[in-house]
Amino acid sequence: MITHIAYDNEILSGKPHIAGTRLSIEFILELFASGATKEDVIKSYPQLTTEAVEEVLKYAEKFSETAERVLSKNTDLYKRLS
Repeated sequence: MITHIAYDNEILSGKPHIAGTRLSIEFILELFASGATKEDVIKSYPQLTTEAVEEVLKYAEKFSETAERVLSKNTDLYKRLS
């Protein structure tokens, strides 16, 4: 169940974000990609909870698995996106 991730066309042009903030899921993932730890992210953005950050990571994992499954079934699409 997703409780910390929201979509609203009025916030960040509809990008998925942490509910109650203007912090996009993409931004949080970019922090991790740049080497930040969960503790670093929460310290830098105290409006985030541990649960919200963990939900972002689960969301990203689920999205990644779904994208991989779809692309593996459609090699033409995969080639166009590569």
